[in-house]
Amino acid sequence: MKNKENKAKKKPKRSGSRGYRILYALLSGIVGWVLNIKVINKSNEPDDSGYIVCANHSSGADPVALCYAFRKNQVFFMAKKELFNIPIFAQLIKVLGAFPVDRSGSDVGAIKKAVSLVQQNKCLGIFPQGHRYKGEDPRNTKTKNGLALVATRTNADIVPCFIWRKGNRSRPFRRTYVIIGERIPFESLGYDPDASGEYTRITDIAFNEICKLGESFTAELEAKKNNKK
Repeated sequence: MKNKENKAKKKPKRSGSRGYRILYALLSGIVGWVLNIKVINKSNEPDDSGYIVCANHSSGADPVALCYAFRKNQVFFMAKKELFNIPIFAQLIKVLGAFPVDRSGSDVGAIKKAVSLVQQNKCLGIFPQGHRYKGEDPRNTKTKNGLALVATRTNADIVPCFIWRKGNRSRPFRRTYVIIGERIPFESLGYDPDASGEYTRITDIAFNEICKLGESFTAELEAKKNNKK
């Protein structure tokens, strides 16, 4: 009986393309070592799929850190179109679930792709800031409304995360914490399609939750540090 119970407690099979699952199995250990990743609140990762993961953005390694942290589902990301002009690298990021976006303007095609992925019950990763802000407090940065646009077109729930590094700067082997927040049900956002400013309001709600995760974690670290003195 115990053997049967132990088998039942095994981790669920990771979803995603076959190529992605193979790469994850081969590289996740190396990635976790080089980026020195520790995942906080693992239990907040949903068991189902079809939600949007959103986080602060300070490093080009952020998509990799989130993919590492979310073990149950493949997370798809937009990536600037220029990266897809690099032959070998382009193939690699495609396998990882990246799709191109033209950041010079409003890329309707990329938004349609993002909406389509969520509607197919896949998980989408979005950085509300739009690009990297190295060494800056996320509270002091601007955001874009792509997250709210996709969420309101798909009624998808949102899972906020904070990627914490000392000084908000990434270096090999510097500790990276990925803090997974509690799921935000779409219904709780109170979306009114007839009201103005709804995209900004919803983006602000989600980004505030992201920042709160980072601020709470920083306070915890400071408290532990002071207790050791």
